[in-house]
Amino acid sequence: MTFLRRLFGLVTLVGVAVGAAVVVRRRFARPQERADLYFADGGMASFEPDDLEGARLFALGREALDAARLV
Repeated sequence: MTFLRRLFGLVTLVGVAVGAAVVVRRRFARPQERADLYFADGGMASFEPDDLEGARLFALGREALDAARLV
């Protein structure tokens, strides 16, 4: 009986620790900006802000979001 209680306690502690690690990681992780363009033929292009092509795309996207917030 004592062995089962200890095992249950250990499993509970491990579960809580894993859950806390997941919460902390999600809370402090930097949000990743990325733009995905999907095409009619099934293709996709993915851009990040530091890409040469992505920099212009992100500038246009931020400008569109700012304009939408003003309306």
